Amino acid sequence: MERRQLEYFVAIVEHGGFTHAARALRVAQPSLSRAIGKLEHELGVALFHRVGRNAVLSNAGELVVDRARLVLRDLEALRASARSVETGAVGRVDVAATSSSALEPVISIVAELRERHPGVLVSTSSALSATEVVAMVLQGRCEVGVCGHGERPAGPGLVAHHLRDEEFLLVAPPGTHLGEDGAVTHDDLRGLRFVVTKRATAARALFDRISETVGGLTVAAEVGDRSVVLPMVLRGIGSSVVPDGWHDLAVRAGAAVHHFSPRERLPQWLVHRSGPITPATQAFLDTTLTRGVREPGITSEP
Repeated sequence: MERRQLEYFVAIVEHGGFTHAARALRVAQPSLSRAIGKLEHELGVALFHRVGRNAVLSNAGELVVDRARLVLRDLEALRASARSVETGAVGRVDVAATSSSALEPVISIVAELRERHPGVLVSTSSALSATEVVAMVLQGRCEVGVCGHGERPAGPGLVAHHLRDEEFLLVAPPGTHLGEDGAVTHDDLRGLRFVVTKRATAARALFDRISETVGGLTVAAEVGDRSVVLPMVLRGIGSSVVPDGWHDLAVRAGAAVHHFSPRERLPQWLVHRSGPITPATQAFLDTTLTRGVREPGITSEP
């Protein structure tokens, strides 16, 4: 079995077929097909069902694809470690993050990483929830994940570091006056209109919990793209519950920003696999953890 065969296999899955994969890899499609045929022969199973011009993953292919991604990640870690002896930390680290975590602390980490290790490129992938972040790391789609979750994220061989407790805030249209001394209780929200995100996000879960407890909260808009939440608030469409990473931007834009009383917080985590990692990934981890070292832990599930 060759590395090239695994790269071709993963490319076909991620690009949605042989034709698109061949174009992305810049190889002739017959060469791609022969490599996959050889891989299937060596494994003794069909990885794809050929349906006309389409290729659909077989049951065996579904089981193999995540393992193939992890093998490729480990091989890249081995090769990058050898190169780093002479060049230092260089290369790319793929980071999965929920939108709030991508804003803070990921932006701050990238800024600091550029100072310490200018040869490291950070590529971020957006995830809707902490569950999705963990899955992307365990499947080998990303080396590192940053997310908010009520409990320590768990998975086979997953390493989880507690970074901080993220705080949720209320942002309201400019000129809105609520509560006292910049703090609002849940009862202060009764009668307000809200811009909310789709379900599965931590901010939406908090809004739903408050709404069930207090009542009288109206959803004025539900959005899939969380980047439009603040512009909608500024236009007076409604208030919103946002993570503290939005604080400075919201204040500069002129929104009214309030803390909750009592404060609403959610633990934020850095996760990665316990296997081999590239020097670029190690640089990202070291930069993140030296900003506020927390106790690491390895959790596993049967």
